[in-house]
Amino acid sequence: MKTKKALLIVDVQNDFCPRGALAVPQGDEVVPVLNDYINLFQKKGWPIFASRDWHPSKTKHFKNFGGLWPIHCVQNTNGAKFHPNLELPRDTIVLSKGMDPQTDSYSAFQGLDDKGRPFLEILQAKGIAALYVGGLATDYCVKSSVLDARKNKFKVCLLMDAIRGVNLHPDDSHKATEEMVHQGAKKFNLEKLAV
Repeated sequence: MKTKKALLIVDVQNDFCPRGALAVPQGDEVVPVLNDYINLFQKKGWPIFASRDWHPSKTKHFKNFGGLWPIHCVQNTNGAKFHPNLELPRDTIVLSKGMDPQTDSYSAFQGLDDKGRPFLEILQAKGIAALYVGGLATDYCVKSSVLDARKNKFKVCLLMDAIRGVNLHPDDSHKATEEMVHQGAKKFNLEKLAV
């Protein structure tokens, strides 16, 4: 029996792209590559998930309230919207995270769909066994999502051509990638899927 696969696009939002409030260097470079993945997954009829930070205006995640980060991806602002060139299909399942003002939520597994269902519950209901993960940022939300996926026994393909990191320290993304691979994620790129 074939493994059921799904694509997880992590936080490709305006505030994480150039000129955004918390821009990932070259963050928008993932968009055309992710569009190619989206196209392939659509053709194969595999589900597509897109996580997003969806913060309240006051949260301990932000520097102003004791957190690490500048204000970003506040609910219903332009910064919280997905990148305008990201071609998400209508049936994409959007996972909103970071809504609890008391917690930092980096992982898509902390996200809920529009019916309030947790990501893990949806994956289990759909019988998904493998996740292909790309997006922003390698060293934070991508890493947390991948590590949670591995903890929950999913196969993970890390889309090396569709991730970019914040790199508060120069080698953060490299270290994050090594950690994900150490936990069982496989490095992957578009050519491997397209074959």
